[in-house]
Amino acid sequence: MIPVKEQDGTTAFEFEENLPATGSEEITQRDKDIFFKATSHSVPADVISRIEGPTNVHPTQRSTIAVHWHPEFLSFETIRKRIDTMFPNSQDELIIPTQHNELLHFGEWAGVEIDCYAKEYNLKVQLLAHFHGSKVRNADVLKSMLEHIYLYRASQLDQFFEAICDESGEKLRHKAAKRAGTPDSVCEFVLVTVRKIRALVARHRDDVPRDMLRNKLLKGYFDELKDYYDPQFINLCQSYLRVIKTLVKKRFSPHYFYSANEIVEEVRGLGGCLVIPHPEQFWPILLSGIDVDGIEVWNPASRRFTEFLISVVVEKNKSGTGKRRLLITMGDDCHMGEKTRDLHKQDKKALREIGFQPAWDDMNIKKILRAGNFDKQSVIDEYKTRLRG
Repeated sequence: MIPVKEQDGTTAFEFEENLPATGSEEITQRDKDIFFKATSHSVPADVISRIEGPTNVHPTQRSTIAVHWHPEFLSFETIRKRIDTMFPNSQDELIIPTQHNELLHFGEWAGVEIDCYAKEYNLKVQLLAHFHGSKVRNADVLKSMLEHIYLYRASQLDQFFEAICDESGEKLRHKAAKRAGTPDSVCEFVLVTVRKIRALVARHRDDVPRDMLRNKLLKGYFDELKDYYDPQFINLCQSYLRVIKTLVKKRFSPHYFYSANEIVEEVRGLGGCLVIPHPEQFWPILLSGIDVDGIEVWNPASRRFTEFLISVVVEKNKSGTGKRRLLITMGDDCHMGEKTRDLHKQDKKALREIGFQPAWDDMNIKKILRAGNFDKQSVIDEYKTRLRG
Protein backbone atom coordinates (compact mmCIF):
# COMPACT_ATOMS: atom_id res chain seq x y z
CA MET A 1 0.00 0.00 0.00
CA ILE A 2 1.40 3.41 -0.98
CA PRO A 3 0.12 6.61 0.69
CA VAL A 4 -0.41 9.36 -1.85
CA LYS A 5 -0.75 13.01 -0.91
CA GLU A 6 -3.51 14.81 -2.74
CA GLN A 7 -3.39 18.51 -3.66
CA ASP A 8 -5.73 19.40 -0.79
CA GLY A 9 -3.36 17.83 1.73
CA THR A 10 -5.43 14.73 2.40
CA THR A 11 -4.04 11.24 1.98
CA ALA A 12 -5.41 8.72 -0.46
CA PHE A 13 -4.20 5.17 -0.87
CA GLU A 14 -3.05 3.23 -3.89
CA PHE A 15 -2.74 -0.52 -3.68
CA GLU A 16 -0.12 -1.97 -5.95
CA GLU A 17 -1.90 -5.29 -6.31
CA ASN A 18 -5.00 -7.20 -5.35
CA LEU A 19 -7.23 -4.14 -5.11
CA PRO A 20 -10.74 -5.44 -4.38
CA ALA A 21 -13.24 -5.28 -7.19
CA THR A 22 -16.49 -3.83 -5.90
CA GLY A 23 -18.75 -3.99 -8.92
CA SER A 24 -20.44 -7.34 -8.39
CA GLU A 25 -22.79 -8.08 -5.51
CA GLU A 26 -23.33 -11.67 -6.56
CA ILE A 27 -22.78 -14.03 -3.63
CA THR A 28 -20.10 -16.55 -4.52
CA GLN A 29 -19.20 -19.86 -2.93
CA ARG A 30 -16.23 -18.15 -1.34
CA ASP A 31 -18.54 -15.57 0.25
CA LYS A 32 -20.62 -18.41 1.71
CA ASP A 33 -17.55 -20.24 2.99
CA ILE A 34 -16.27 -17.11 4.72
CA PHE A 35 -19.69 -16.46 6.24
CA PHE A 36 -20.01 -19.94 7.70
CA LYS A 37 -16.45 -19.84 9.02
CA ALA A 38 -17.11 -16.49 10.70
CA THR A 39 -20.32 -17.80 12.30
CA SER A 40 -19.13 -21.26 13.32
CA HIS A 41 -18.70 -22.66 16.84
CA SER A 42 -16.46 -25.39 15.44
CA VAL A 43 -12.83 -25.21 16.58
CA PRO A 44 -10.18 -27.39 14.86
CA ALA A 45 -8.33 -29.93 16.98
CA ASP A 46 -4.97 -28.20 16.51
CA VAL A 47 -6.44 -24.91 17.78
CA ILE A 48 -7.93 -26.68 20.81
CA SER A 49 -4.48 -28.14 21.56
CA ARG A 50 -2.90 -24.69 21.25
CA ILE A 51 -5.45 -23.20 23.65
CA GLU A 52 -5.15 -26.03 26.17
CA GLY A 53 -1.35 -25.73 26.19
CA PRO A 54 -0.48 -22.03 26.64
CA THR A 55 3.17 -21.03 26.42
CA ASN A 56 2.90 -18.48 29.23
CA VAL A 57 2.84 -20.28 32.57
CA HIS A 58 2.81 -18.64 36.03
CA PRO A 59 4.09 -21.20 38.55
CA THR A 60 4.43 -18.63 41.36
CA GLN A 61 0.74 -17.70 41.42
CA ARG A 62 -0.77 -19.25 44.55
CA SER A 63 -4.37 -18.01 44.27
CA THR A 64 -6.55 -17.18 41.28
CA ILE A 65 -9.58 -14.93 41.00
CA ALA A 66 -11.49 -14.39 37.77
CA VAL A 67 -14.95 -12.84 38.06
CA HIS A 68 -15.10 -11.03 34.69
CA TRP A 69 -14.45 -13.16 31.62
CA HIS A 70 -16.31 -14.57 28.63
CA PRO A 71 -16.13 -18.22 27.56
CA GLU A 72 -18.05 -17.39 24.36
CA PHE A 73 -18.32 -20.64 22.37
CA LEU A 74 -15.31 -22.45 23.80
CA SER A 75 -15.97 -25.49 25.99
CA PHE A 76 -15.45 -25.32 29.72
CA GLU A 77 -13.34 -28.49 29.48
CA THR A 78 -10.81 -26.68 27.29
CA ILE A 79 -10.94 -23.58 29.47
CA ARG A 80 -10.37 -25.65 32.60
CA LYS A 81 -7.30 -27.27 31.06
CA ARG A 82 -5.86 -23.90 30.07
CA ILE A 83 -6.33 -22.46 33.56
CA ASP A 84 -4.74 -25.51 35.19
CA THR A 85 -1.76 -25.31 32.84
CA MET A 86 -1.25 -21.58 33.31
CA PHE A 87 -1.38 -21.70 37.12
CA PRO A 88 -0.05 -25.15 38.08
CA ASN A 89 0.58 -24.21 41.71
CA SER A 90 -2.58 -22.22 42.41
CA GLN A 91 -4.05 -23.58 45.64
CA ASP A 92 -7.24 -21.51 45.90
CA GLU A 93 -9.48 -20.01 43.26
CA LEU A 94 -12.70 -18.17 42.57
CA ILE A 95 -13.51 -18.47 38.87
CA ILE A 96 -16.94 -17.31 37.66
CA PRO A 97 -17.89 -16.85 33.96
CA THR A 98 -19.71 -13.66 32.97
CA GLN A 99 -21.06 -14.16 29.47
CA HIS A 100 -22.96 -11.15 28.13
CA ASN A 101 -26.61 -11.49 29.17
CA GLU A 102 -26.41 -15.28 29.50
CA LEU A 103 -26.23 -17.02 32.85
CA LEU A 104 -23.62 -19.80 32.85
CA HIS A 105 -22.45 -22.28 35.50
CA PHE A 106 -18.82 -23.23 36.03
CA GLY A 107 -18.13 -25.60 38.87
CA GLU A 108 -19.64 -24.30 42.09
CA TRP A 109 -20.44 -20.85 40.69
CA ALA A 110 -22.62 -19.07 38.15
CA GLY A 111 -22.40 -15.59 36.67
CA VAL A 112 -23.42 -13.15 33.96
CA GLU A 113 -22.56 -9.66 32.71
CA ILE A 114 -25.82 -7.74 32.40
CA ASP A 115 -26.58 -4.70 30.27
CA CYS A 116 -28.91 -2.32 32.06
CA TYR A 117 -29.98 1.31 32.24
CA ALA A 118 -29.02 3.99 34.76
CA LYS A 119 -32.08 6.23 34.55
CA GLU A 120 -30.52 9.06 36.55
CA TYR A 121 -27.87 9.55 33.86
CA ASN A 122 -29.66 8.24 30.75
CA LEU A 123 -26.77 5.84 30.39
CA LYS A 124 -26.41 2.19 29.43
CA VAL A 125 -24.22 0.47 32.01
CA GLN A 126 -23.18 -3.07 32.87
CA LEU A 127 -23.20 -5.06 36.07
CA LEU A 128 -21.48 -8.34 36.90
CA ALA A 129 -23.79 -10.69 38.79
CA HIS A 130 -22.30 -13.68 40.62
CA PHE A 131 -24.06 -16.54 42.38
CA HIS A 132 -23.53 -19.81 44.13
CA GLY A 133 -24.79 -22.16 41.43
CA SER A 134 -27.40 -23.78 43.66
CA LYS A 135 -29.26 -20.47 44.02
CA VAL A 136 -30.02 -19.99 40.32
CA ARG A 137 -30.93 -23.46 39.07
CA ASN A 138 -34.53 -22.30 38.65
CA ALA A 139 -34.09 -18.53 38.34
CA ASP A 140 -36.86 -18.21 35.77
CA VAL A 141 -37.50 -14.48 36.21
CA LEU A 142 -33.84 -13.58 35.89
CA LYS A 143 -33.44 -15.83 32.86
CA SER A 144 -36.47 -14.20 31.25
CA MET A 145 -35.00 -10.75 31.88
CA LEU A 146 -31.68 -11.84 30.38
CA GLU A 147 -33.42 -13.23 27.30
CA HIS A 148 -35.17 -9.90 26.75
CA ILE A 149 -31.85 -8.05 27.01
CA TYR A 150 -30.12 -10.58 24.75
CA LEU A 151 -32.68 -10.20 21.98
CA TYR A 152 -32.61 -6.43 22.24
CA ARG A 153 -28.82 -6.38 21.96
CA ALA A 154 -28.98 -8.76 19.02
CA SER A 155 -31.20 -6.29 17.17
CA GLN A 156 -28.22 -3.95 16.95
CA LEU A 157 -26.93 -6.03 14.04
CA ASP A 158 -29.94 -5.05 11.96
CA GLN A 159 -29.38 -1.39 12.81
CA PHE A 160 -25.72 -1.80 11.86
CA PHE A 161 -26.79 -3.21 8.49
CA GLU A 162 -29.22 -0.35 7.93
CA ALA A 163 -26.59 2.27 8.70
CA ILE A 164 -24.15 0.74 6.22
CA CYS A 165 -26.48 -0.36 3.43
CA ASP A 166 -29.64 1.75 3.36
CA GLU A 167 -30.33 5.23 2.04
CA SER A 168 -31.37 6.29 5.54
CA GLY A 169 -27.79 5.78 6.74
CA GLU A 170 -26.15 8.01 4.14
CA LYS A 171 -25.48 10.94 6.49
CA LEU A 172 -24.11 8.64 9.16
CA ARG A 173 -21.79 6.94 6.63
CA HIS A 174 -20.54 10.29 5.41
CA LYS A 175 -19.83 11.36 8.97
CA ALA A 176 -18.03 8.09 9.70
CA ALA A 177 -15.92 8.30 6.54
CA LYS A 178 -14.90 11.85 7.36
CA ARG A 179 -14.06 10.98 10.95
CA ALA A 180 -12.05 7.88 9.99
CA GLY A 181 -10.44 9.47 6.92
CA THR A 182 -11.81 6.63 4.80
CA PRO A 183 -11.12 6.67 1.01
CA ASP A 184 -14.07 6.19 -1.35
CA SER A 185 -12.68 2.83 -2.51
CA VAL A 186 -12.89 1.53 1.05
CA CYS A 187 -16.42 2.84 1.57
CA GLU A 188 -17.58 1.19 -1.64
CA PHE A 189 -15.95 -2.12 -0.81
CA VAL A 190 -17.51 -2.12 2.67
CA LEU A 191 -20.94 -1.34 1.20
CA VAL A 192 -20.83 -4.20 -1.30
CA THR A 193 -19.40 -6.67 1.19
CA VAL A 194 -21.87 -5.85 3.96
CA ARG A 195 -24.77 -6.15 1.55
CA LYS A 196 -23.59 -9.70 0.90
CA ILE A 197 -23.30 -10.43 4.61
CA ARG A 198 -26.77 -9.03 5.19
CA ALA A 199 -28.21 -11.26 2.45
CA LEU A 200 -26.42 -14.30 3.88
CA VAL A 201 -27.83 -13.58 7.35
CA ALA A 202 -31.32 -13.31 5.89
CA ARG A 203 -30.93 -16.68 4.16
CA HIS A 204 -29.20 -18.57 6.94
CA ARG A 205 -30.38 -16.97 10.17
CA ASP A 206 -31.70 -20.34 11.37
CA ASP A 207 -28.61 -22.26 10.22
CA VAL A 208 -25.98 -20.65 12.43
CA PRO A 209 -25.62 -20.22 16.22
CA ARG A 210 -27.66 -17.23 17.29
CA ASP A 211 -24.86 -15.79 19.44
CA MET A 212 -22.76 -15.32 16.28
CA LEU A 213 -25.38 -13.00 14.74
CA ARG A 214 -24.22 -9.81 16.40
CA ASN A 215 -22.05 -6.81 15.56
CA LYS A 216 -18.86 -8.87 15.88
CA LEU A 217 -19.94 -10.85 12.82
CA LEU A 218 -18.78 -8.01 10.57
CA LYS A 219 -15.39 -7.85 12.23
CA GLY A 220 -14.99 -11.62 12.00
CA TYR A 221 -16.00 -11.68 8.35
CA PHE A 222 -13.62 -8.88 7.36
CA ASP A 223 -10.80 -10.53 9.33
CA GLU A 224 -11.21 -13.59 7.10
CA LEU A 225 -10.84 -11.37 4.03
CA LYS A 226 -7.20 -10.77 4.99
CA ASP A 227 -6.50 -14.12 3.37
CA TYR A 228 -7.62 -12.70 0.02
CA TYR A 229 -6.85 -8.97 0.05
CA ASP A 230 -4.15 -6.63 1.28
CA PRO A 231 -4.46 -6.74 5.11
CA GLN A 232 -3.84 -3.01 5.32
CA PHE A 233 -6.80 -2.40 3.05
CA ILE A 234 -8.96 -4.59 5.28
CA ASN A 235 -7.68 -2.70 8.34
CA LEU A 236 -8.97 0.51 6.75
CA CYS A 237 -12.34 -1.19 6.28
CA GLN A 238 -12.32 -2.21 9.94
CA SER A 239 -11.52 1.32 11.10
CA TYR A 240 -14.44 2.68 9.08
CA LEU A 241 -16.77 -0.01 10.46
CA ARG A 242 -15.71 0.75 14.04
CA VAL A 243 -16.69 4.38 13.66
CA ILE A 244 -20.04 3.44 12.12
CA LYS A 245 -20.68 1.04 15.01
CA THR A 246 -19.88 3.76 17.52
CA LEU A 247 -22.31 6.15 15.86
CA VAL A 248 -25.02 3.48 15.67
CA LYS A 249 -24.60 2.68 19.36
CA LYS A 250 -25.09 6.34 20.24
CA ARG A 251 -28.49 6.21 18.56
CA PHE A 252 -29.43 2.96 20.28
CA SER A 253 -31.98 3.78 22.97
CA PRO A 254 -31.18 2.36 26.42
CA HIS A 255 -34.81 2.59 27.53
CA TYR A 256 -35.59 -1.00 26.54
CA PHE A 257 -33.07 -2.30 29.07
CA TYR A 258 -34.12 -3.00 32.61
CA SER A 259 -33.00 -0.34 35.05
CA ALA A 260 -29.93 -0.99 37.16
CA ASN A 261 -32.13 -0.95 40.26
CA GLU A 262 -34.42 -3.64 38.79
CA ILE A 263 -31.41 -5.84 38.07
CA VAL A 264 -30.00 -5.27 41.55
CA GLU A 265 -33.34 -6.16 43.14
CA GLU A 266 -33.62 -9.42 41.18
CA VAL A 267 -30.01 -10.47 41.82
CA ARG A 268 -30.27 -9.69 45.53
CA GLY A 269 -33.53 -11.61 45.74
CA LEU A 270 -31.69 -14.69 44.50
CA GLY A 271 -28.87 -14.25 47.01
CA GLY A 272 -26.41 -13.04 44.39
CA CYS A 273 -23.62 -10.49 44.52
CA LEU A 274 -22.80 -7.59 42.20
CA VAL A 275 -19.71 -5.82 40.90
CA ILE A 276 -19.41 -2.70 38.74
CA PRO A 277 -17.06 -3.41 35.80
CA HIS A 278 -15.37 -0.97 33.42
CA PRO A 279 -15.39 2.00 35.83
CA GLU A 280 -13.75 4.27 33.27
CA GLN A 281 -16.79 3.87 31.03
CA PHE A 282 -19.43 4.11 33.74
CA TRP A 283 -18.26 6.91 36.05
CA PRO A 284 -21.80 8.13 36.89
CA ILE A 285 -22.92 4.80 38.33
CA LEU A 286 -20.09 5.01 40.85
CA LEU A 287 -21.75 8.13 42.23
CA SER A 288 -25.28 6.74 42.34
CA GLY A 289 -24.95 4.76 45.56
CA ILE A 290 -26.14 1.59 43.86
CA ASP A 291 -26.07 -1.50 46.09
CA VAL A 292 -23.04 -3.50 44.93
CA ASP A 293 -20.45 -5.69 46.60
CA GLY A 294 -17.44 -4.40 44.72
CA ILE A 295 -15.86 -2.22 42.09
CA GLU A 296 -13.55 -3.47 39.38
CA VAL A 297 -10.50 -1.21 39.72
CA TRP A 298 -8.45 -2.74 36.89
CA ASN A 299 -8.82 -4.62 33.66
CA PRO A 300 -6.69 -4.62 30.50
CA ALA A 301 -8.85 -1.89 28.95
CA SER A 302 -9.31 0.16 32.16
CA ARG A 303 -6.02 0.78 33.92
CA ARG A 304 -5.56 4.54 34.11
CA PHE A 305 -7.37 5.13 37.39
CA THR A 306 -6.62 1.94 39.30
CA GLU A 307 -4.82 3.59 42.22
CA PHE A 308 -7.42 6.35 42.45
CA LEU A 309 -10.32 3.86 42.46
CA ILE A 310 -8.69 1.79 45.18
CA SER A 311 -8.31 4.91 47.32
CA VAL A 312 -11.99 5.77 46.76
CA VAL A 313 -13.06 2.29 47.92
CA VAL A 314 -10.76 2.48 50.95
CA GLU A 315 -12.13 5.89 51.99
CA LYS A 316 -15.74 4.79 51.46
CA ASN A 317 -15.15 1.79 53.70
CA LYS A 318 -13.57 3.97 56.36
CA SER A 319 -16.65 6.21 56.36
CA GLY A 320 -18.81 3.27 57.40
CA THR A 321 -21.76 4.48 55.32
CA GLY A 322 -22.19 1.30 53.26
CA LYS A 323 -24.32 -1.75 54.10
CA ARG A 324 -21.22 -3.92 53.86
CA ARG A 325 -17.54 -3.51 53.12
CA LEU A 326 -17.04 -2.57 49.47
CA LEU A 327 -14.66 -5.02 47.84
CA ILE A 328 -12.00 -4.48 45.21
CA THR A 329 -11.90 -6.77 42.18
CA MET A 330 -9.80 -6.90 39.04
CA GLY A 331 -11.20 -8.23 35.78
CA ASP A 332 -9.13 -9.80 33.06
CA ASP A 333 -12.12 -9.36 30.68
CA CYS A 334 -10.83 -12.28 28.63
CA HIS A 335 -12.85 -13.22 25.53
CA MET A 336 -11.93 -16.83 24.86
CA GLY A 337 -13.32 -16.82 21.33
CA GLU A 338 -10.53 -14.45 20.29
CA LYS A 339 -8.01 -17.21 20.98
CA THR A 340 -9.59 -19.48 18.36
CA ARG A 341 -8.71 -17.12 15.51
CA ASP A 342 -5.74 -17.67 13.23
CA LEU A 343 -2.75 -16.12 14.96
CA HIS A 344 -2.21 -13.47 12.27
CA LYS A 345 -5.85 -12.35 12.58
CA GLN A 346 -5.96 -11.98 16.36
CA ASP A 347 -6.25 -8.57 17.97
CA LYS A 348 -4.90 -7.47 21.34
CA LYS A 349 -7.89 -8.95 23.19
CA ALA A 350 -6.44 -12.37 22.46
CA LEU A 351 -3.59 -11.57 24.88
CA ARG A 352 -5.94 -11.42 27.87
CA GLU A 353 -5.95 -14.42 30.20
CA ILE A 354 -8.50 -15.74 32.67
CA GLY A 355 -7.15 -15.15 36.17
CA PHE A 356 -4.08 -13.16 35.11
CA GLN A 357 -4.19 -9.69 36.70
CA PRO A 358 -0.64 -8.44 37.24
CA ALA A 359 -1.87 -5.33 39.06
CA TRP A 360 -2.28 -7.43 42.23
CA ASP A 361 1.52 -7.74 42.36
CA ASP A 362 2.40 -4.16 41.44
CA MET A 363 4.32 -2.70 44.41
CA ASN A 364 2.62 0.72 44.31
CA ILE A 365 -0.83 -0.85 44.07
CA LYS A 366 -0.04 -3.32 46.83
CA LYS A 367 0.79 -0.42 49.13
CA ILE A 368 -2.63 1.17 48.58
CA LEU A 369 -4.39 -2.18 48.90
CA ARG A 370 -2.78 -2.79 52.27
CA ALA A 371 -4.11 0.56 53.50
CA GLY A 372 -7.61 -0.84 52.98
CA ASN A 373 -6.77 -4.30 54.31
CA PHE A 374 -7.04 -5.86 50.85
CA ASP A 375 -5.10 -8.48 48.99
CA LYS A 376 -6.12 -11.09 46.43
CA GLN A 377 -6.60 -13.91 48.93
CA SER A 378 -8.69 -11.81 51.32
CA VAL A 379 -10.99 -10.80 48.46
CA ILE A 380 -11.40 -14.43 47.40
CA ASP A 381 -12.23 -15.49 50.95
CA GLU A 382 -14.69 -12.69 51.65
CA TYR A 383 -16.47 -12.93 48.31
CA LYS A 384 -16.89 -16.70 48.64
CA THR A 385 -18.45 -16.18 52.06
CA ARG A 386 -20.96 -13.71 50.66
CA LEU A 387 -21.82 -15.94 47.69
CA ARG A 388 -22.41 -18.95 49.92
CA GLY A 389 -24.31 -16.99 52.54
